[in-house]
Amino acid sequence: MTTSELVGTGEQAVVDALRAAVRGAVIGRGDPGYDEARRVWNGLIDRRPAVIARCAGTADVVEAVRVARAHRPVVSVRGGGHQVAGSAVCDDGLVIDLSGMRGVHVDPVARTVRAQAGATWADVDRATQLFGLVTPGGEVSRTGIAGFTLGGGMGVLQRRYGLACDNLRSVEIVTADGAVRTASREEHSDLFWAARGGGRGLGVVTSFELDLHPLGPVVRKALVFYPYDQARTVARGCATSPRSCRTRSRPSSSCGASRRTRRSRPGCTAPRSSSSEACTRATRRTRNRCWRRSPSWAPR
Repeated sequence: MTTSELVGTGEQAVVDALRAAVRGAVIGRGDPGYDEARRVWNGLIDRRPAVIARCAGTADVVEAVRVARAHRPVVSVRGGGHQVAGSAVCDDGLVIDLSGMRGVHVDPVARTVRAQAGATWADVDRATQLFGLVTPGGEVSRTGIAGFTLGGGMGVLQRRYGLACDNLRSVEIVTADGAVRTASREEHSDLFWAARGGGRGLGVVTSFELDLHPLGPVVRKALVFYPYDQARTVARGCATSPRSCRTRSRPSSSCGASRRTRRSRPGCTAPRSSSSEACTRATRRTRNRCWRRSPSWAPR
């Protein structure tokens, strides 16, 4: 399927078709609130879509996809809008905006949560913590669950409970033909395989079902720094610590030497011309050993 930028009469035809079919707000270039609707978390992104369809539910997503099939505009999908690259918005195309779809339902008996694609981790955590439960999510509460989970999802609980995609049970997705499908290990397993870390381009995921685990409501966390000359000892300790400790190492911050500075911290033995890569070799090996102990994100 080929796509094109919308200009002139083609742009107005898409706006009119969306307003006739979508229950949520349809915002064109000249409408009030256009600049606010196209804004994302990264303020450096300044893209100007032809039209933004703020979907109120899955039925609106289906209609937006059908309009896109008929008119072939460039399409982007917005969940939480927190991605640094700003791929939630496009220039001169159609934005399918799910940010208003933020419903969260917790089943404390089955220990699962069903969340719509516009929800953020703040929305999910608030609902799950009522029952002392959690699913591995992002470190920043404003991050959307959709892009985070579809991209794999690395967070502070990954050593204990795995990545976000490890905990994904199913997704509801609107595919390019406008059909609503549920993808899981039992049905449409190939689509589910791709959704667990494959990122964008699969369709429009409208909701996620995730496993829950007991945690909270009080959680203690510590950030500990060690001198670089203790890196080998720390590396061994991290690699052999029990999974219940939920330890993570950050090798990139262990030295800080750069091409412009010979030694930024005591104990750094990197030569004058070397980069920080030479300084963090030992702790990078630590990271690899620690991550190998975590549950794999590869489809099972």
